Amino acid sequence: MSPIAGMPPGPRMPKAVQTVGMLTRQRPFLERNRRRYGPIFTVNMAGLGRLVVVSEPELIKQVFMADPKTLHAGSQSPLRRVLGNNSLLGIDEEHHMEQRKLLLPPFKGQRMRAYEPQIEAIAREQIALWPEGVEFATAEAMQRITLKAILQTVFGASGERMAQLEELLPEWTALGQSLSRFPRAQKDLGRFSPWGRFVRLRARVDAILDTLIDDARRDPEVAAREDVLALMVQARHGDGSELTNEEIRDQLVTMLAAGHETTAHTLSWAVERLRRHPAVLARLVEEADAGGRALREATIREVQRMRPVIAFAGRHTRRPYEVGGYTLPKGVLIGLSAGLTHYDPRLFPHPDRFDPDRFLNARPETYSWIPFGGGVRRCIGATFAHMELDVVLRVLLTTVELLPTDAPDEPWQFRGVAWAPAGGGMARIRRRSEVPAPPAPVAAAA
Repeated sequence: MSPIAGMPPGPRMPKAVQTVGMLTRQRPFLERNRRRYGPIFTVNMAGLGRLVVVSEPELIKQVFMADPKTLHAGSQSPLRRVLGNNSLLGIDEEHHMEQRKLLLPPFKGQRMRAYEPQIEAIAREQIALWPEGVEFATAEAMQRITLKAILQTVFGASGERMAQLEELLPEWTALGQSLSRFPRAQKDLGRFSPWGRFVRLRARVDAILDTLIDDARRDPEVAAREDVLALMVQARHGDGSELTNEEIRDQLVTMLAAGHETTAHTLSWAVERLRRHPAVLARLVEEADAGGRALREATIREVQRMRPVIAFAGRHTRRPYEVGGYTLPKGVLIGLSAGLTHYDPRLFPHPDRFDPDRFLNARPETYSWIPFGGGVRRCIGATFAHMELDVVLRVLLTTVELLPTDAPDEPWQFRGVAWAPAGGGMARIRRRSEVPAPPAPVAAAA
């Protein structure tokens, strides 16, 4: 059959009602529309306009693999002005591929292993501060861990400059998430206006980053350093020129924005899930004490399936584009829905059941499980994020006892870019008095 020119069908309710549905009850809202209209339909949202929602793996693969001249992900991204004109999340086509090629080497497996001891030390230090015997939200604690991890391993920061960045970046990140949803509010009306405050915070962050970059350029031992910044100052464009300070700064804050709160929210969701599934929690503790990791890695993937912190991967049509039996016009936003795909019972039997065993000794299919996006724009920090999740959970399981709860599931809450547990991933812990050493053969195998 010939493709239909125009938009797929979708709900006819007012834009305001659809917007509220997407922001407060996104999954039920989308599930109802999928049952009625199928794996491709259109919703209408304030601030975004008409969004074509796609949830079929074959269609997701098609969109991810499309010609980057036809579908853009960066040029019209709401994060472009927030992160900078050089941000990997805000550029397309040849510019994107060049920057991606320059930034990929620091995130290879060998270097990931070098970062593990640093992240473990940070996690131990922070988890040691958690209160015993009382309910508390883990969200802020997890954010402190992931922020420190990125500042050390990516920014190469330490001492006073690290302390300054730890003070500035949480406010800058939170403000940026909020403002990314409201392009009309991105006007500098003075230091007391939201965008004015954001711009001035970014200027203070940039000033500190410039000192880190300049120090790295002058460091005679820079080639021996393991942080990502050290590799960026040594990188060269195709014409042999070095990256400018502006390029490096934009990519550093992009890596922070993409890998700081998203990883922290996933860790908070892991706490929320495990406290409600004590049998899985007990198996994880036993495995961690023995030096294993297979179930822990499966659990990470299952948490990301059930609670994807980034709900959509977006693509903008630059010219008419055919997908799912429709020829979409230029200027349309396509949203590849992780939430719908991850809960498709044809792909994941009993999708509402928290079941890490579904990923034990089996990796998820590439276009059915998309917490990191896909195609040439797949998150370059995916390996780093998985490693960080694994290390922090291992430290958590072996140093404290996470006490179960019969409380209802924490609702989803939209934080501007990412979805987080509304309660912050509430926890109650006891210190473990003694952690058994793993048997020698198991430890050696691990």
